[in-house]
Amino acid sequence: MSDLIVIEFVTLDGVVEDPDGSGGTPGGGWAFRHGPEAVAGDKFGLGPLLDSGVMLLGRTTWELFAKIWPGRTDEFSTKMNDIPKLVASRSLTGVDGWRNSSLVGGDLVAQVRGLKAHKDVVVTGSTSVVRQLAEAGLVDEYRLMVFPTVLGTGQRLFAGRMSDLHLVSLERKGSAALLRYRTAPR
Repeated sequence: MSDLIVIEFVTLDGVVEDPDGSGGTPGGGWAFRHGPEAVAGDKFGLGPLLDSGVMLLGRTTWELFAKIWPGRTDEFSTKMNDIPKLVASRSLTGVDGWRNSSLVGGDLVAQVRGLKAHKDVVVTGSTSVVRQLAEAGLVDEYRLMVFPTVLGTGQRLFAGRMSDLHLVSLERKGSAALLRYRTAPR
């Protein structure tokens, strides 16, 4: 069985909302104020997962990424453009704006459970998708890029849910820290 890995930018107080400022929130853009070391390239250490896995995105994250990645041609961008992308959305009717993208229809949890039997799945951003998959016990690992920012308010990744996680590694990335956690067996 393969892994489902969640990757997120997170503030010290657990906020995941609007790290790049595209959402227009009052505190938005917090991740990009700390320099490129934590936000450029393969900052989450996905490496071979980008060659063999699949990426799962919610509508909002997919729409944002579909504006950013298709025009880029560096090595990491090429991998982002080439990886198969599944888009969980109830409102989109097509995902033609970014190659190798397809809509997930029907029961998301059942489809991801079946997909994990054959491939690693990387979920980027997409908080509502992450919460749904976490509730179903499908998340195996969280890779959190934690920034030295406290917002005091905003959408949190683990809002209202208790989780026991086991630290796998900690790596400094500029002024941020990449924390890798495995979920506790159920």
